[in-house]
Amino acid sequence: MFMKDQMLATLENAKEYTLAVAAAMPDEHYAFKVTDEVFTFNELLHHIGYGIYWWEENYIRQKETEWTPPAVTTGKKATVRYLTDAFRSLKKSVEALPENDKAIHGFYATIDHITHHRGQATTYLRYKGITPPAYVF
Repeated sequence: MFMKDQMLATLENAKEYTLAVAAAMPDEHYAFKVTDEVFTFNELLHHIGYGIYWWEENYIRQKETEWTPPAVTTGKKATVRYLTDAFRSLKKSVEALPENDKAIHGFYATIDHITHHRGQATTYLRYKGITPPAYVF
């Protein structure tokens, strides 16, 4: 399997699992936060989406961009659409990469950021008594 094929498979897995975590939380609990010092579930998922765009721009496309998140999406439907669009954009950038490009490191840093925050999101689900979707490797 070529590096790009492996990256696209990793991205598809990350997308599917992240969207499954997003789908598991009922819309009425998207405003839930574990403690006052952290994101709501909605804000956390929006942060994942914006992080995908930001890491993609800076470390895959190699275009220096400041961290300026847009207004947070409101509600499950809008947030899931934002995440889906972010993953679609990242996939297009990965598909356009030449093999052995230095942006490969940026791709894996992006995946690591997604994983970090998605793990937090699964904890939010557990706080609400929801079993997170099974992780598929």
